[in-house]
Amino acid sequence: MAMGCGVAQAQIVTTPYSKMAYGMLNDNVSSIQRSMGGVGYAMRGGRIVNVMNPASYADVDSLTFLWDVGIDLSNLWSKEEDNKGYNFGAGLDYLTGHFKVAKGLGASFGLLPYSTVGYSYGSEITGGNEMRSGNGGLNQLFLGVGYQPVKNLSVGVNFAYLFGSTVNTTLITSTSSSYFTRNMKVRDWNAQVGVQYTLPLFKNRDYLTVGATFQPKKSFHGHAWGTSYDTQDSKVDTIGYTSMKGKYEQPYSIGVGLSYTMDRRLTLEADYTFQKWSNAKYSPIGGIETQSMSFNDRWKFALGLQYTPNKRGSYFGAMSFRAGAFFNHDYMMFDESKLRDYGLSVGVGLPAPNSKTTINLGVEWRHREATPVSLISENYLNITIGVNFNELWFWKSRIR
Repeated sequence: MAMGCGVAQAQIVTTPYSKMAYGMLNDNVSSIQRSMGGVGYAMRGGRIVNVMNPASYADVDSLTFLWDVGIDLSNLWSKEEDNKGYNFGAGLDYLTGHFKVAKGLGASFGLLPYSTVGYSYGSEITGGNEMRSGNGGLNQLFLGVGYQPVKNLSVGVNFAYLFGSTVNTTLITSTSSSYFTRNMKVRDWNAQVGVQYTLPLFKNRDYLTVGATFQPKKSFHGHAWGTSYDTQDSKVDTIGYTSMKGKYEQPYSIGVGLSYTMDRRLTLEADYTFQKWSNAKYSPIGGIETQSMSFNDRWKFALGLQYTPNKRGSYFGAMSFRAGAFFNHDYMMFDESKLRDYGLSVGVGLPAPNSKTTINLGVEWRHREATPVSLISENYLNITIGVNFNELWFWKSRIR
């Protein structure tokens, strides 16, 4: 099997595993959070845009407007039996903003990937060849608010417009050529609620924060259909065109996190995510997908830390050093094999001279494989570059 590279609409993905269902799911993490293993449910701070938990929006500097832009560079090494592959890809990962609305009230907005599809590979069959490829993905245009009703407690909500398309194509060539496609086009909405509580300790030098989020189960809105074409027939046929409502579902999702900040320098966080995919509906398209697709419950553990020696000291002291790890039991099943991936990450935040803007660099190693039948073994080396623009938009100059 020879593999190729696919670039999705937002985040990079190059894996045949993304041909299933909606593709590879995204966790709404920034470049800072990816360097910390993907944690964020209990993360807060006036200089970070944390979309993982909208309750964090309440903690924002009254004078600044934050922009966070992320770029992803990805190298993939894959192996299936005696066949090996190598691919490289790059693209925009996310774009988010964060600002203060009123006392105790903050807001955020931006564009994030929900899922991504990208792959290309081929194999020989009796009397010919078979090529499979896929591309596209679902994106989220979101607006969220966070509010602090009482001291140390904040709540928040994200509303998102979900849109995008995925196309999975099978091309068979022998005495004639024919192709089949599975298509999805989603136009939908999404919602998530979150809460955070911070307990100050040791004369407000240490902080213990607990955070939680909930996203309800809902039906996807949009359309799904298949197409087929044969050179001997020279006619494109549409197969099983149907509304996705009531036939394709997103499960409920729960996220919980606990973080501890010591002396305002060292932050440690642990997160757990659970999504009930095993009960989510997914209707196969007749003639294109001959078997019902089965899902696993998805769960993920993540650990992360960040250390900033002295924010108001030298340039080195103001740098932030990060590290993290995660284990993800994914929602896809391939016959009886379950997909899982795990990884390690490190990163550094570099303050721009004479500015509150920060350049965040991160490196992540990730291994993905199905078990007990391994199918394809994949290793990724991802480099993330994030620029956190912190501008004094609301500062009023004093007249002298």
